[in-house]
Amino acid sequence: MDKTIRASQPYKNMNKQNTIKDYIGAVLKNSGFAVLATEGNGQPHTSLIAITPFKNFRQIIFVTYRNTLKYRNLSDNNKVAVLIEGEYLNMEGLKESVVLTIIGQTEEIIIAGNEAPYQAHLKRHPEMESFMLSQDCALFRVIAQSYQLVFGIDDVKWIAADKLDST
Repeated sequence: MDKTIRASQPYKNMNKQNTIKDYIGAVLKNSGFAVLATEGNGQPHTSLIAITPFKNFRQIIFVTYRNTLKYRNLSDNNKVAVLIEGEYLNMEGLKESVVLTIIGQTEEIIIAGNEAPYQAHLKRHPEMESFMLSQDCALFRVIAQSYQLVFGIDDVKWIAADKLDST
């Protein structure tokens, strides 16, 4: 899958929130995997997860087994960070890296009566069907509170999730 963002406006015009929203949406649409950061007993832990953007990019869906450190950490502390790498075309038409971090909280999704997140994740990651059918599999959503876009060492943009609704 091509992860290159073809933003509607050049990168240097990033002060407008709708442009920031475009970059967030493009990274999430074009990235199938991310790094999830959790914490347990004062110890950080990261995991590679398959992701599905949901609810206008305000949520990220992922699955995990219940018998993992990730699941135990999420049960004790639902605050997380999700790191996703993408690319964009600069004004010269060259690819450059962009990193999106989502700060938020997780909640386990009970599938019965709430099929939409499950079906969306299965559609995006059909190779995970047998994993998702396992009795030990848990479906989670990350509810975004804020987003950080990093284009370079001194080029960082932050936006609160509720600000995306007004752009």
